[in-house]
Amino acid sequence: MKWNKTHILLAIFLPIQMLFMRLAENNPVFIERYYSNGIYPYISSFFRIILGWIPFSFGDVLLAFGVFIFIRFLYRLIQHRFRNFIPKFIHFVAVLSLIYFCFYLFWGLNYYREPLAKNLNYQQKKYTTEQLQKVTEHVIEKLNEYQLQITKNDTLKVDNPYQQKEMYTMAVSGYDNLTKDFPQLSYQFSSVKSSLMSLLQSYNGTSGYLNPLTGEAQVNDRIPKTSYPTTTCHEMAHQIGFAAENEANFVGFLAANYNDDVYFKYASYRMAFGYCISELRKRDNQLSQQLWKTVHKGIIKDFNASYNFWQEYKNPFEPLVKKGYNAYLKANKQDKGVASYSYVVDLLISYFETNSSI
Repeated sequence: MKWNKTHILLAIFLPIQMLFMRLAENNPVFIERYYSNGIYPYISSFFRIILGWIPFSFGDVLLAFGVFIFIRFLYRLIQHRFRNFIPKFIHFVAVLSLIYFCFYLFWGLNYYREPLAKNLNYQQKKYTTEQLQKVTEHVIEKLNEYQLQITKNDTLKVDNPYQQKEMYTMAVSGYDNLTKDFPQLSYQFSSVKSSLMSLLQSYNGTSGYLNPLTGEAQVNDRIPKTSYPTTTCHEMAHQIGFAAENEANFVGFLAANYNDDVYFKYASYRMAFGYCISELRKRDNQLSQQLWKTVHKGIIKDFNASYNFWQEYKNPFEPLVKKGYNAYLKANKQDKGVASYSYVVDLLISYFETNSSI
């Protein structure tokens, strides 16, 4: 039986790292100052600079290679009838320890930073149904306005004319505009790419993801293009250090809304409407139905098209993937798991009440 001292040390280091993460979880001020606004911007910029020029997703290739190595490891373990199992298991744990370390150093510590609401000086408190209704009505008004501006007919569905790569470039200008009002949301050195696993992402119900080990934003290039601008901006928000999904959604909304292009603006209010009307339906289903009647028919066709798209990829494994992701979110201080997505409404209400005369 062969023992590798490096593997043993790395394996022992894994539970120590987990203990440090529990300490980090309880020190958001320290993480915000020394990591999220300290070393992380340099780490993320470094990866975006060295990998951003590559035309394909290096992270997807790395992930596929990792899966191959894992399957090969299992195959050889079974082939040799679990001979030398303990040192091989220690080797496996050592690799996990290294990945765990890189995950949190390169990006994951952002889960434990201070809330975005505090960063933006929003006084978050429990909002009333009346507040939600008022904001939803405002969002519908703007959504109808941009749909009509694009189509010239309130019954026509918006068709985004841009190619995916065009939108990756265009999204940067929205962040440039956003930085003038929110300097803490600055974005530099673009590294946004279509995922090589877009088909798989469609089947597991995801629109995009950030690869924390390479800093690349991966977008599912099969999704309907009317939501493409906000999905792209959402993944870029992850790149600049906003790990929580609700916060990345809100930053994605802002970046798309600050874009000069009308298709980006339409996408921003389309996303905001989706979250607001969903929350309103939970509180007052009859009121949500009344507000739906004020939405242009062309917008309803757009939402129906998106619904039909995702229905085409429905499969028995999707709920399992979502349960796994739900557990992952809860393990990283998003106590409500996938349900934490709905908390973007808190930020939207704070934003509109602070910046709009509604």
